[in-house]
Amino acid sequence: MNQQQKTFRRIITGHNTDGAAVIISDAPPTHTQLVGGPGGPTFFEVWHTLETPALIHAQPAESEEKGLILPPPKHGTRIRVIEFPPEGEEIRKLTGADAAAKFKSMGDEKASTSNEAAPHPLMHRTQTVDYGIVLEGEITLVLDQEETIIQAGDIIIQNGTNHAWANRSGKICRMAFILIDGEFTPEIVTPKN
Repeated sequence: MNQQQKTFRRIITGHNTDGAAVIISDAPPTHTQLVGGPGGPTFFEVWHTLETPALIHAQPAESEEKGLILPPPKHGTRIRVIEFPPEGEEIRKLTGADAAAKFKSMGDEKASTSNEAAPHPLMHRTQTVDYGIVLEGEITLVLDQEETIIQAGDIIIQNGTNHAWANRSGKICRMAFILIDGEFTPEIVTPKN
């Protein structure tokens, strides 16, 4: 099932030597990665910052990263777009070790919280505040004790909660995510499964 979506543009602005606003780059994102092989999601890494407040350079350049890294840099931010294909049986049959390997390929094996009692095999948790915006399609947000279907135009504010994304719609779902590095407060505990 090949449902490749239209590629989008990443437009980066900056300043010329006179201080006027200019376009530095106008092209599709340069770093894309299919995770988990055919049937897995495609990550489009759009941009990240290394600190807060973010340093604003006249001629911004993308800082180098080796491979896909799930969370934003410590004290930084990340924006990415993910295309989730319809979920197949290969996802539903993943073991905890399989899930950990998939998150390891995204640079954050410890994010995986999969176990036999988990409501979805790709449950995960990061110390981040994530803004997720459904651009096209629909997807199910799976939490520890409930789930909800979100559709194009809906926005999720994910506050470091254990979750997974399940595309049960039969069509690709495209989402934009803005990830902000965070830290759990003392009242946040890890639920017992």
